[in-house]
Amino acid sequence: MLFMRTRRRDPGALGGPVAGLSFVAGLATAMATARSPFPRPGATPQDVREYFNGSAAAARVSAAGQLLSAAALVPFTASVAKLAGRTGRSSSALQAAAVAGGGFAATTLATSALTSATLTREQPDLARVHTLQNVMFLSGGPVHNVGLGLLTGSLGLAGLRTGELPRALSLACLAVATLGILSPLSLAAPPTMVVIPLARFPALILSGIAGVRLFRRSR
Repeated sequence: MLFMRTRRRDPGALGGPVAGLSFVAGLATAMATARSPFPRPGATPQDVREYFNGSAAAARVSAAGQLLSAAALVPFTASVAKLAGRTGRSSSALQAAAVAGGGFAATTLATSALTSATLTREQPDLARVHTLQNVMFLSGGPVHNVGLGLLTGSLGLAGLRTGELPRALSLACLAVATLGILSPLSLAAPPTMVVIPLARFPALILSGIAGVRLFRRSR
């Protein structure tokens, strides 16, 4: 008797596009509704406090988008780990890298979002504002990119080994992953901090594309 293989969807894979869309939607809405530009790294605590006091609603929308993005990374990480488990050789190590990277990325992004939300409350102490500003930037920027890079790199390597993702997409994931993992080095040279968004947004786009393809191919 022949048994037909049934095609089963993996809803967790859609965490990839949800993570990217929610992050970008929150950021875009905040930029469109804020009363002033978001303070750049190195801005004075006074400037930071004025932004979060004057554009509290916009900052909270952005924080909500980050929290949703962080939550979506959890099921997407599980989906990437499943793909890594199908690689055969060294699958356990690759699965561990995916889980570690995704978990770290979700945790740091959530930390940044909650810190941002805290800044929207009245903060009379500028020293505390400075501390919160550093936590928000580091956890949501270069540190977050390390976890996101590890997850994206695991996705690319698993895609290459299994053949379940196009080769070009897998190689792009590996290239962007390198930028993400090296992002903290940009802190030593401020002009190179452009690498932080250059690593984050392509990683979100590639994860979104890969997530849709994995959802369609899951069995």
